[in-house]
Amino acid sequence: MTGEPQLSPARLRHARFAIAGVFCAHGAVTGSFATRIPWIQDHAQLSAGTLGLALAFPAVGAALTMPLAGRINHRLGARTALRVLLSLWTLALVLPSLAPNLWTLCFVLFVYGATAGMSDVAMNALGVETENRLGRSIMSSLHGMWSVGALIGSAAGTVAAHAGADARLHHLVAALALTLAGLIAVRGVLDLRTDTGGEEAPPHFALPPKSALFIGAIGFCAVFAEGASLDWSAVYLRDVLGTNAGLAAASTTAFALTMALARLAGDKVVDRFGAVRTVRVGGALATAGGLLVVTVHQPAAALAGFGLIGLGIAVVVPLAFAAAARSGPAPAQAIAGVATITYTSGLIAPSAIGAVADATSLVVSFGLVTLLSFALIVGATVLRQRPVAAGVPAANRDEPAPIRP
Repeated sequence: MTGEPQLSPARLRHARFAIAGVFCAHGAVTGSFATRIPWIQDHAQLSAGTLGLALAFPAVGAALTMPLAGRINHRLGARTALRVLLSLWTLALVLPSLAPNLWTLCFVLFVYGATAGMSDVAMNALGVETENRLGRSIMSSLHGMWSVGALIGSAAGTVAAHAGADARLHHLVAALALTLAGLIAVRGVLDLRTDTGGEEAPPHFALPPKSALFIGAIGFCAVFAEGASLDWSAVYLRDVLGTNAGLAAASTTAFALTMALARLAGDKVVDRFGAVRTVRVGGALATAGGLLVVTVHQPAAALAGFGLIGLGIAVVVPLAFAAAARSGPAPAQAIAGVATITYTSGLIAPSAIGAVADATSLVVSFGLVTLLSFALIVGATVLRQRPVAAGVPAANRDEPAPIRP
């Protein structure tokens, strides 16, 4: 990749803040959508099982179209590609609330997921390149900014749900505002272009190397818990605990808030304690949160439980991508493989939660989430990091980095 010549420290800092703004706008779309899922369910007249089926389609769309993002980057350059893909994603927020039935909802959620996945690949690629040029870890905080965006979107959605606002109007206003914010943020990101002289376009699909499979499994557990909590927490409070729409939507806000705080602090925590210990403690917190949700049938306990799940799984995915990059001789292929596994988890989680809920109950569904959270404690050792050369960001090292004054 080629980029802007003679990048000054000030320009790199500006690029970091710009890509953080992109992550924030991207997350705000997800938060805006998640809080209005009960409204969308009622509007399309869906059961828990059929809602779970529909909620699988965003991940299907993402998984099938993510490989296109590399080709779009290759052809347009990173900044232009991100501008196009992010705008498509923010505008796609309008679609789900317009769907009048199951099959229409499945189709629009496929489109919604496709734009989400392609823009996600584009912004993460720019995030990694910005981190490399800065020479220190920023990926956890970038994902933290995504969670800040999800928090902002879910908070606005909570207010809209509490006021009884029509989700179609809410999502139209949010989509226009986030499109404008995203376009402003993209102006400051690095303008990277592929040197195409004799270089072939990226392949459509590459299997992950074996070294990345166990790392991907850890990411799978975390993303499953994340997707289940984001998509089903509001439904859980409404249907299982009998809360009103405003309080139900607040569960999504609690989850997004704890994820945002943990990810913003994540780089320093990992530098201090190392990846393995951080994920083990996080898995314990997420497990405790899941136990609160499924055993203490009180709204306050459920809100605290979803918050603990968010806190516990927050840094797992950024650390999985970092570990994948060190797992073998082809970092890009390993990262792409882990991304495919985690998106597969996002594909499975909503429909699995809905299917288990239809067969048994939502309480049993979140028992499954609790078991997968416990798996993070057991499997954290696969993120044990190999010693690397000096100059690599501290979050990519095997042991906790020395504390700097």
